[in-house]
Amino acid sequence: MKEMQAFSKEFVKYMNWEIDDESYEKSRASLLNNYMLLTTEVGEVAEELRTMFNLTNKDIQNGISEEEAFQHAIENVKDNLGKEMADCIAYLMKIANFFEIDLENAYYKKMEEVKKRKNKDVRYIK
Repeated sequence: MKEMQAFSKEFVKYMNWEIDDESYEKSRASLLNNYMLLTTEVGEVAEELRTMFNLTNKDIQNGISEEEAFQHAIENVKDNLGKEMADCIAYLMKIANFFEIDLENAYYKKMEEVKKRKNKDVRYIK
């Protein structure tokens, strides 16, 4: 993750896509713009999942088994889903780099907190 963040920092600089830090107002506008772009990419992840579910259901209606239909749909969206997830990661890293947040450390620290939660989600299994 540290290598990805370092790459992201240099890539953003190379592309001239840095978050403006000239003043509070410019930083505010730039951060809000990048947050908006991030949420747009998250929506595109949702669209790929929607496409996958629709493809699965269409194949099931055409007589293909649920398992085969689902695997077929996964293969159809996998590349685009990866691209949209990469876009999300890029914006998260860009914002993290602005705040000088080490995402790797932040991730592991948060997962430790999650492990210790008393109110954990329970998965329903048939």
